Amino acid sequence: MASIEFSGVSKTFSRHTGRMLLRSRLKAWIERGHKDRFYALKNVSFTIRRGENVGIVGANGAGKSTLLSLVVGLSAPDEGTVKVSGRTAALLELGSGFHPDLTGRENVFLNASLLGLTRKRAEEALESVVEFSEMADFIDGPLRAYSSGMIMRLAFSVAIHADPDFLIVDEILAVGDQRFQAKCFDRIEQLKRSGKGLLCVSHSGATVIQVCDRALWLDHGELMADGKPEDVVRMYEGQSALRAEV
Repeated sequence: MASIEFSGVSKTFSRHTGRMLLRSRLKAWIERGHKDRFYALKNVSFTIRRGENVGIVGANGAGKSTLLSLVVGLSAPDEGTVKVSGRTAALLELGSGFHPDLTGRENVFLNASLLGLTRKRAEEALESVVEFSEMADFIDGPLRAYSSGMIMRLAFSVAIHADPDFLIVDEILAVGDQRFQAKCFDRIEQLKRSGKGLLCVSHSGATVIQVCDRALWLDHGELMADGKPEDVVRMYEGQSALRAEV
């Protein structure tokens, strides 16, 4: 069965030190050692089964985007293991997998190929992709003329037509206006009913409660809670409120 499994996963990054000559950077690294690094994720473990809608909440810098990058293979853990069984389709940074000088139509084929679709399958899905994205009037124009919302609508439409076992989304509310967001939520529900799964990051606790049946709370790279969205969001927002008062 398709699944996403993290076992004792840690990921570190170097702290930004500005521009330095190579010898100066090496000297600083030797003198400071691991003090020059910070944990984006620290000893994180969980398993997501196909068919689960899981939301990730946490403050900026909590490690949410790092976690998604590990799931889709954009980076590797420093410690622990990440196992992904099944096809994933990801919407991470705006415009990733798209080229600004190509038309919307050409970008559909480009992005579809990156998601593992054959040319034949992409051609079969093209009409449905364009219809869902509501981009028929602009599909043959260059991507550089698109707004960010138009790009996200097209990217979301390609992703859901890639027939993923898991749809991976960084900030699910970034796909357009309220009407189009509702349309996307309806499609996510259809994916769930067909046995597909969702892993998303959102700054909106209400969205996580609405869309997901499970939530993870990350804080400074550590997994603080894993459970029902209502419970996890309440704990996260309660902690955030306490910190705001300090």
